[in-house]
Amino acid sequence: MPEMRFAVRWPDGAESSHYSPSLVMHDYLAAGSRYRVAEFVARAGEALDAAGERVRAAYGFACTSAMASRDEIVRTAAAYPDGEVTVLRMEPPLPLGAS
Repeated sequence: MPEMRFAVRWPDGAESSHYSPSLVMHDYLAAGSRYRVAEFVARAGEALDAAGERVRAAYGFACTSAMASRDEIVRTAAAYPDGEVTVLRMEPPLPLGAS
């Protein structure tokens, strides 16, 4: 299962990097896109839950790293009652022609 990292910029300019065990993040977030904080938390959380379920389906156990990323995003977002999160990078990117 291909894993990935995605980097974001929070409303105050702080940047953070997060792990996903699956490229499913590309179904929920797009590099270069900006999301309201609450929308980003919802999209990232749903994507990380889906990624964790893919690990469970393939290997029979949940991915604790995906859940740790989700929890870190929720904790960080609590400091920002408003504003936007920018997705800086998603690595690896989707292959050309993939959607």
